[in-house]
Amino acid sequence: MSDSPILLVRNVARSFGGTVVLEDMNLVIERGSIHAVVGESGAGKSTLIKVLAGIVRPDSGTIEFDGKKATISSPNAARKLGIGVVLQQPGLFPERPVLANLFVNREPLHNGLISRREMEARSRDLLRQLGLAVDVRAPLGDLGPGERQLIAIARALLENPRLLILDDPHSALDRRGTDRLFAVLRGLKAKGMSMLYASNRLEDALAIADQLTVIRNGRDVLSKARQELTTSEEAMIGQLRQSLFPLPLRAMPTLAGTLRPQLAVSGLGGGRLNGISFTARAGEIVGLAGLAGSGVSDLLALLFGQHKARVSRVRFPDGDGLPKTRTEAARRNICMISGERGNGLMQDKSIAFNLANVVVGARDWGSRWYSPVMAVARAARQIEALRIRSAPETRAGSLSAGGQQKVIIAKWLEIGPQVVLFDEPARGIDIGSKQEIYALIRQMAASGCIVLLHSRELSELTGLSDRILAFHQGRLAGEIAGPDMDGGRLLQLIAAGEAEGEGRQIKLESVA
Repeated sequence: MSDSPILLVRNVARSFGGTVVLEDMNLVIERGSIHAVVGESGAGKSTLIKVLAGIVRPDSGTIEFDGKKATISSPNAARKLGIGVVLQQPGLFPERPVLANLFVNREPLHNGLISRREMEARSRDLLRQLGLAVDVRAPLGDLGPGERQLIAIARALLENPRLLILDDPHSALDRRGTDRLFAVLRGLKAKGMSMLYASNRLEDALAIADQLTVIRNGRDVLSKARQELTTSEEAMIGQLRQSLFPLPLRAMPTLAGTLRPQLAVSGLGGGRLNGISFTARAGEIVGLAGLAGSGVSDLLALLFGQHKARVSRVRFPDGDGLPKTRTEAARRNICMISGERGNGLMQDKSIAFNLANVVVGARDWGSRWYSPVMAVARAARQIEALRIRSAPETRAGSLSAGGQQKVIIAKWLEIGPQVVLFDEPARGIDIGSKQEIYALIRQMAASGCIVLLHSRELSELTGLSDRILAFHQGRLAGEIAGPDMDGGRLLQLIAAGEAEGEGRQIKLESVA
């Protein structure tokens, strides 16, 4: 029995409203291994995970766990089998303490009362392994997205699962956080734990996996040990090597030779930032790089009117300074597009309603009333332009992560933005959708927008940006462009605040 797979999925099928999502799906996870599953948006990856988590029941097929036929009828049934699951949206409670989020509905009792002392003792070593030095009595909402993701993983590990299922666990982690997570997963594997690792990052899946399965149109089209994959098979899996950033911005129409509008920032201070100066011009993509707490998030919040500056000498293309509110920012054609889709999308509303959110609610011209007819027409136009593959009446929350992100971008396109602030716009979406989002970013810059792009993925910054501003501990540590746009050099800047061997001799662009 010990030589048999920990999990065996045979011919599993599942349909929703006549749409086949899984068809003849097969999967084998060996004991003590990390098995990665990759697939494009709509391939069936998320549905497979929900089937194994007991959230969705299959229409047909069989599942064996630990050599025995299993019926996973609910999340509780999955937990009793020994299956721990960390979903992409793990159902955390930001207003409750960290400790309460770690022991949801399974708090240890002492004399009939919840024992916080035992909860702290049981979680202390695990949090240390994950590199989390947090106050467990503080609200979870005080933590950053990456730390919250690690708390979700810790919650699953506290149940001592035999199979741990991770659905894109690194979507909110920077490179350092991902490396730390991988170290933890390798340690768990060394102790005999089996893992199913669903990822939208091909490079990370290849780096961590012992075996890899590719899902396409609800079927497993390739399943192999990592070391047996050929170069051509790797290229087929992700179509990533040459085509992720298929068209350099410099090959697209630009505004060269004309007087270009610009965003000018001089001596800006607020939040963690102090003395920040730079310019960004229409038609270019300026990357913003920095580790958590570097001040990049503060910069975006200040420019979008979410926070107030201590010192402000900022000039937008319209001649005015920082917006005082997000509504003012929208009315001035300044938009913020974030990878935190919960902040930019009303998931229980239709695509049409979401696309009307900004143009009706924030603009100070035209009709201020919501028109269903106009909303549907607007949605139909953007659905076709952005290839969203859904009807205007479709509930936004039912879309894939990539589809939801396109809806968020589309609602801002409706106001004709002049300054676009991207905060990790491709976080947690599949490779195919990433390519489409990257193309949209380039199109917005080529059409004359000023684009600021923040990403924790250095490859995104170097692949998309014309130049990159590196932030370190609230200050601008340097700028790289052209031949110097190298991931290693950039990492050195954001980690140490200076390029190796250059001391502080990094030229910064001054405000014109």
